Amino acid sequence: MIKKKILIVGPAWPLRGGLATYNERLCREFNAQGHVCQILSFSLQYPSFLFPGKTQFSTDPKPNDIEILPQLNSINPLNWLSVGNSVANRGYDVVIFRYWMSFMAPAFGTIARKIKNKSSAKILAITDNIIPHEKKFFDSVFTNYFLNSCDGFLSMSRAVYEQVSQLQPNKPRAYVPHPMYDMFGEKLLKTKAKEELELDINTNYLLFFGFIRKYKGLQLLLESFADERLKELPLKLIIAGEFYEDRKPYDEMISRLGLESRLVLVTDFIPNNEVNMYFSAADMVVQTYLNATQSGVTQIAYYYDKPMLVTNVGGLAELVPHNKVGYITDIDKKQIANYILDFYTHGREQEFSDNIKIEKQKFTWSYLTHELLKLTPTE
Repeated sequence: MIKKKILIVGPAWPLRGGLATYNERLCREFNAQGHVCQILSFSLQYPSFLFPGKTQFSTDPKPNDIEILPQLNSINPLNWLSVGNSVANRGYDVVIFRYWMSFMAPAFGTIARKIKNKSSAKILAITDNIIPHEKKFFDSVFTNYFLNSCDGFLSMSRAVYEQVSQLQPNKPRAYVPHPMYDMFGEKLLKTKAKEELELDINTNYLLFFGFIRKYKGLQLLLESFADERLKELPLKLIIAGEFYEDRKPYDEMISRLGLESRLVLVTDFIPNNEVNMYFSAADMVVQTYLNATQSGVTQIAYYYDKPMLVTNVGGLAELVPHNKVGYITDIDKKQIANYILDFYTHGREQEFSDNIKIEKQKFTWSYLTHELLKLTPTE
């Protein structure tokens, strides 16, 4: 393979979250293969009044093995022109934009055009979302502005791949499932993880992980968890993640359903060095999303050999073979409760975990990088 100079455009440290984690892991993979890769991140990602969480910044230490350039201001057009010119002059072979929301499209599209006009770099996009979970009036115009500036696309769900195919039918594109997250630390013995989190070692735990927004379906999960049959089990639900919307309706629902004593609420952002404890302590990861494209939570669960219950929306079901590594359920509180009951009454954990160890071999970073670079013409 011809070694290339590559730039990834998207969030990275000191910004936090799954996008930053992904971009840093992708950068490391390119470098491990002998390419030279850097990340162009944000000096300003969101104005503070637009950010729904408590803070945009990570408490993790700065990575010392990758180069991160925090130069992009998402709301300053003069910055976009300056950054585009600067990138065009650095001699990159490939520039990869991480596209997840239309708010970023004006900045990304302008920078991409500057690069194309002044260099021979190929412009690729990893398209997390094309049609957003929470729609805005400007989505279509902004998204097309960005997509028209790209030479090729990689999508991590078939639904997004089809959307790209409809909007950009004449450009190279690929579907590659989200790779497995393997950077959050070793898998712990379940009893040790419970002790670290000060949980009862004799209680079973389900895990709902990640930031909380309406489309993640936590309200549906709470309704399911209130099923009378589940109350008879030595079972609690861990909710580990920060609220990105008003918490009050959830607290009212928890009180109305009488769930206070059956939940473990850790409603702050979970730092990277604690992720392994929550996944190691859980028996099964539950993702009762109302809509979705793909989810990094699924790929953390794979790394820790954890069975999954996912709703049949977007790309979630593509990665979870039903009754093999977990369950695919309708958006139906009774069916969700039925599967949780089946998991415990029939002792499915070991069977599913053993199958996961085989299934997860499909989700490698080396395959993703290979497919990405195939989107650029061979030399």
